Amino acid sequence: MSPAAVERRPTGRAAEFWLLLFAVAITLAAFALVNYNRDGSLPANWWMPTAIWAGLLGASHIFIRWRAKYADPVILPCVGLLGGIGLAMQYRLDLAANTNVVRTQLIAMAVGVAALIAIVVWLRDYRVLQRYTFVLAIVGLGLLFMPLLPGIGATINGSRIWLNLFGYSFQPAEVAKIVLTLAFASYLADRSEMLTGAGKKLGPITLPRLRDIVPLFAMFAAGILVLVFQSDFGTAMLFFGLFVMMMYVATDQKLYVIGGLVAFAAAAILVFQHAGHIQVRIDSWLHPFSNLDQNGQIIEGQFGMAWGGLFGRGWGLGSPWRIPLVSSDFISAAIGEELGLVGLVAVLVIYTFIVARGIKTALMARDSFGKLLVCGLSFVIVLQVTAIVGGVTRLLPLTGLTTPFLSRGGSSLIANWVMMAIIIVVSHQARRPVVEFQPFVDLETEPTAAIDLAGLLEGGIGPRVSAPEQGDDT
Repeated sequence: MSPAAVERRPTGRAAEFWLLLFAVAITLAAFALVNYNRDGSLPANWWMPTAIWAGLLGASHIFIRWRAKYADPVILPCVGLLGGIGLAMQYRLDLAANTNVVRTQLIAMAVGVAALIAIVVWLRDYRVLQRYTFVLAIVGLGLLFMPLLPGIGATINGSRIWLNLFGYSFQPAEVAKIVLTLAFASYLADRSEMLTGAGKKLGPITLPRLRDIVPLFAMFAAGILVLVFQSDFGTAMLFFGLFVMMMYVATDQKLYVIGGLVAFAAAAILVFQHAGHIQVRIDSWLHPFSNLDQNGQIIEGQFGMAWGGLFGRGWGLGSPWRIPLVSSDFISAAIGEELGLVGLVAVLVIYTFIVARGIKTALMARDSFGKLLVCGLSFVIVLQVTAIVGGVTRLLPLTGLTTPFLSRGGSSLIANWVMMAIIIVVSHQARRPVVEFQPFVDLETEPTAAIDLAGLLEGGIGPRVSAPEQGDDT
């Protein structure tokens, strides 16, 4: 591909712009419907939250266009659409309960967008993170351990997973899931071949060497134990699934999946026998009507979604405020009531688009670290949505995980924006075209040619030149 052809190649930014306009239009329509269906009129400044949200999305688009112009054009609009739907639903619940969750939600979104912009601008080459495997592991485990410290740790709803600092609450596990995903991806990228071919053979199975597998299992076991002591079994399940998936992606051995399922079943039985909190959750899942006071949240959520039916009651016409903790744990039940099964499935399809584009980015990535990292972050979204929506619809026992980009919660919102930022940076590097030319370069006639030595080290056929890019220093 010649440099001229590279310059003419579409970057996807125009498509991203129009998709963002569509997301903003849906958000604006949702706010208008909430007000009109409730009051029959539109109050003054009803459009203000949408305008702020549009400004935040516009800022994200501008910086991605500047510093990561080859990034996937679908991820940001999908996140923008989910965030807009979440804002509209929080606004609807605010009107019913006389609260102001929308304000705190917008602040958290602004911080998340600022984090995305900072990562897109400063993290030009994500591979530098691969150098700090054990530093990342220590930081991630330290974040998990912090809520157990006296004075700053706090127990809410039976789980000690919160930090209280300067009057604000924060869940360090939300950041820890990103840091530990980086640590797992870095370790597995460096030692995937050792894990699959350096150990002893037991029939058709190659057992990994202890010196290769022990550090990885130590990181994983330490994190799980801390979460168990905190009674945060939802996050523990997320880390468990993430670890098993990344081991399979790195080694392509079904042994880890089978062993992981067996270990999960054994751990579930053990935890069920010794953790009263889990016994209550299982009983509420299997027999919700046996204790109306204890299981009021699940019962109200079920009746609300049943009342919504196929197409829902309409924005502002249902009674989702009857569900306890509806703005956080049961936001999907509120969507099912007012938008119906069709609306809830549409939200799930948007999540599917995000995960699908993440997997596509992983397939296009040119290095093992990038592949493992994006696969891990995408699977975090899959596990969170499956666990919480499955719990709300009673397909699974209820966990304390949040619905990404929809639920109330600053920690979760900011962490999810950081995950999307990392995926966007990796997708930019993966989709960025590379100019190949003749093996011999006359440096006297072309002194400004920038030879891609990284490509040569990775086994390229000949010298390569990175595609010219606005703002690129290389």
